[in-house]
Amino acid sequence: MWKVGVMITAVNVLRTPRIIQTERGNVTIFGPVTAEEVLRYALDEGLSAFRPPKEQQKALAEIAVLPEGQVIVAIHDERIIGYVTFHRPEEFERWAHNQVPGMLELGAIETSKQWRGLHISSHLLEVAFGGGALDAYVIIATEYYWHWDLKGTGLSVWEYQKFLESLFNRVGLRRVGTDEPDILAHPANMLMARVGPLVPQDTVLLFEESLYQNRWMF
Repeated sequence: MWKVGVMITAVNVLRTPRIIQTERGNVTIFGPVTAEEVLRYALDEGLSAFRPPKEQQKALAEIAVLPEGQVIVAIHDERIIGYVTFHRPEEFERWAHNQVPGMLELGAIETSKQWRGLHISSHLLEVAFGGGALDAYVIIATEYYWHWDLKGTGLSVWEYQKFLESLFNRVGLRRVGTDEPDILAHPANMLMARVGPLVPQDTVLLFEESLYQNRWMF
């Protein structure tokens, strides 16, 4: 199912910046950025899906200094108007580093409410995965409907699920099955994954084994 190769070091590979023209002006997408860069720019007030903007900016800076933490940003007029983050899965997750090394979690992706509908999220993902920067990793995205901005987008839970699946499909993430309880807690929840072409076979096997861990005896 997965193409595999030899593990290489791909931490903090500098992607090729991208400048996109929108009806609201030019937007520059680049990264990974440092914590200092995150704090240097203002965070747009429309970035409030997860927490208030000031708290979210602090959270982004904290991710930027994590081992293998990566933050890709979209900038307009010295303001962060969108971002996508990657970090190691939490230690309590079944995909923790000591269980499945060489794995990163797509932690969050968000575009300011005032900048939606301009394909900023697609460009963020394309830059993040560009140049083979994440080809040595298994990338997972744990999508829980209770984190989705249904109110802000006006989408139903199923419409939002379809939107996210289509968005992530563009960079090679595919929906995969699992018995992880939080994923199974609601039929709209999803686990999506991309196994990079440079991930070694033993890591692929560990990942596949981690998908189903609950064994029932009858």
